[in-house]
Amino acid sequence: MRHWVVIRGGRLGPAVMAATLVLTTLSACGGGTGEPVVGLITKTDTNPFFVTMRKGAQRAAGQQGVELQSFAGKQDGDNEAQVLAIENLTSYGAKGFLITPNDSKAIVPSIDLAHRQDMLVIALDTPVDPPNAADATFATDNYQAGKLIGQWAQAKFAKDGKQAKIAMLDLNANQVSVDVKRDQGFLDGFGIDVGDANKIGDEKDPRIAGHDVTDGAEDGGRTAMENLLQKDPSINLVYTINEPAAAGAYQALKAAGRDDAVIVSIDGGCPGVENVKKGVIGATSMQFPLKMASLGIEAIAKFAKDGTKPQATAGKDFIDTGTTLITDDPQAGVEAKNSTWGTQNCWG
Repeated sequence: MRHWVVIRGGRLGPAVMAATLVLTTLSACGGGTGEPVVGLITKTDTNPFFVTMRKGAQRAAGQQGVELQSFAGKQDGDNEAQVLAIENLTSYGAKGFLITPNDSKAIVPSIDLAHRQDMLVIALDTPVDPPNAADATFATDNYQAGKLIGQWAQAKFAKDGKQAKIAMLDLNANQVSVDVKRDQGFLDGFGIDVGDANKIGDEKDPRIAGHDVTDGAEDGGRTAMENLLQKDPSINLVYTINEPAAAGAYQALKAAGRDDAVIVSIDGGCPGVENVKKGVIGATSMQFPLKMASLGIEAIAKFAKDGTKPQATAGKDFIDTGTTLITDDPQAGVEAKNSTWGTQNCWG
């Protein structure tokens, strides 16, 4: 069952209201049957990663006998919509919720309020800041995902005897942890000192042409790539925060007549894997949003039943849902799967 819900300047309402700030979808899988209510709050409802996550949560909710209510921000960085979604879930008496935070720090006071209502809070994909503000995090090891594509790129450039000139296409100015970890993982994998471990752009290596932001979108990737090419036309290696940004970067490179640049990315969505197959993306790190969402729903259902909370993966402060490098140009010493395997296991 699906209801349109309008977020106003105050609270989200359970029915249609006027004067919109943000429009989201409220999916009530249980239809008011008295089953425990579980929330899913994603960064947006348009990115295929979060669309897939919602599908996984809906499927798991049906299997676990809980009622799912889903919300999303209007765009990356929209913290206000997520704050209002938490208020709405609190008014519904939800047992807990999953959230991909748009602002890892700014959302914490709302999470604290949810905890005072005995709700279990699980971060998906992007940790909150500090991480222990949530009860658990189900996520890709974003640093490892970045490191894999960095190692692949370093091995490829070394084999080809080329000196890299690198464009860094990041997420946005907020520098949320997923953005920082992927960025710095890539640089570490490539053998570049990242400087401040909590900050993007602190490195001093002359191989880096510059950073720009994409909002994780194709248009943003194209504009960021155009900006950096104007700054340094010799760029021949492009790191991108995700595959939509990579697609935009490719368009800008193609328009500039640059078919020699190598693009690396992170996601593992089916369009991204197809771009690996086409040679648009040299390598991408696949993550598994279906697994994140289904494990998260299972955890809240268990908490609702007996109060048990999930435990982090040994040696980490989160539950690692895995990452796999996808490329059709394998490099020595870097474990990877090809695009055929990627097509069989991709999402979106």
